[in-house]
Amino acid sequence: MSAPSLPDPVQVTLVKGGRTKIRYPARPLSDDGTHIAVRADWAGEGVRDFGFVRFEPGDVFTEHYWRDRWYAVKEVRSGDGTLKGWYCDITRPAVRGEGGAIVSEDLDLDLWVSADGTRVIRLDEDEFAASGLADRDPSAAEAAARALDELELLARDGRFTALLD
Repeated sequence: MSAPSLPDPVQVTLVKGGRTKIRYPARPLSDDGTHIAVRADWAGEGVRDFGFVRFEPGDVFTEHYWRDRWYAVKEVRSGDGTLKGWYCDITRPAVRGEGGAIVSEDLDLDLWVSADGTRVIRLDEDEFAASGLADRDPSAAEAAARALDELELLARDGRFTALLD
């Protein structure tokens, strides 16, 4: 389905702890009312080396946001099109912000799935615990933990990419 309701480019705003973490332009790919897909160049400064993957200038992210799910999935490819894998942010469901922007609130938990599916790595569980979300908003903390478990199970069972269709 085309994305006539999304401006081109659409601004993606990632929020963490009530503050804008990063904002960048993306090209809308689709919006079916629940699932939004956009494509964007690596918006970080320089290279970010996680040890198991490097995000760097030239990388292209096909990003998937849902209005009814507690995560966002970002397919990461190098500039030559080689699939690096999928970086999954555990987030509140995406909302449309001012000017049609996609707003995604990061809840500190992340999951990495390698291109061949052999490496599935849970990330930042210590940051999540330290965030205090479980005390401030226990239902959101439970939803975030369930979302991480769901994504990990899908990745380990080989059903992960079906999310992105």
